[in-house]
Amino acid sequence: MRSHEPIPTIEPARAGTAVSRSPQLGINPLPWLLSPSGLTLEVATLRTAFAEIAETGFTAVQADIPEGLTPAGYLALLQEYGLAPAPGYFQGAYDDPEAMPALLESARRHAGSQTALGMTEVFIASALAAERLATPAVGAASDPARLDTVIENLARTCEVIVAEGLRPCLHPHVGTWIETERETRAVLDAIAPGLLAFGPDTGHLRWAGADPAALIAHYRDRVGAAHLKDIHTAVAAQGGDYWEATFARHLWTEPGQGDVDLEAALAALPEDFAGWLVIEVDVPDHRTAKDSAVLSRRWTLTHLGKECRR
Repeated sequence: MRSHEPIPTIEPARAGTAVSRSPQLGINPLPWLLSPSGLTLEVATLRTAFAEIAETGFTAVQADIPEGLTPAGYLALLQEYGLAPAPGYFQGAYDDPEAMPALLESARRHAGSQTALGMTEVFIASALAAERLATPAVGAASDPARLDTVIENLARTCEVIVAEGLRPCLHPHVGTWIETERETRAVLDAIAPGLLAFGPDTGHLRWAGADPAALIAHYRDRVGAAHLKDIHTAVAAQGGDYWEATFARHLWTEPGQGDVDLEAALAALPEDFAGWLVIEVDVPDHRTAKDSAVLSRRWTLTHLGKECRR
């Protein structure tokens, strides 16, 4: 849907439609931070995002700390707006052995910052790769030897993160070397559950051709956190590069406005799932970032109800 279209009215949840579990709910402030020129992770931008997010009823945001701000300073900033942190995101070029010493140190510092925020989980992903951004979601330039290197170095990174008291959750991401269902399964099957949990992203999995609900069901006991994300599959089918699909053709959309079966994904989680569910819309599909968050919040109230914490 496009920015000039009105936000549809969403009916309140009927009795019995809310998910019978008590997960924690957050939202990623990406719609305020991401533009064609890149990611703007600065305090001034976060202030705008936090103020508007707080007005929509969300009370936790994905915690990615700007350069130069301490965990205590970030917490204080959140608290100014009545917000709390939700699990952050770490990515690395695990295919590059020469980069590993610096990457492991970066992972250690990032994990320490997340635990200082009170987090127990963190999303972990492979870094974006030019070959896959150019031809996304199809496993372009697939190389078994490279995947073995990625798995080996991701496991090393997980060891560092776990040692800091944090649980890394694999986040398959289109445009990276862990993109397809085959690659996702290969990573999860190769790395012990005690080192690597599962942090599925319903939108990225669907774009790459996977059935998010089926994959979540298969690894349901390893899910530590999840990104709830929706896409327009007709846009995905048009091809083109990653950023064109994201910005020019509005691949991403608010939950319930696209083609991902989010209800099935939620139903695939364990009945007692109490981890984090983070709403993520990279680029607003409805007017402004705040409009997008309002629509997302209405969806959460309809499908998760008051049983969802935060």
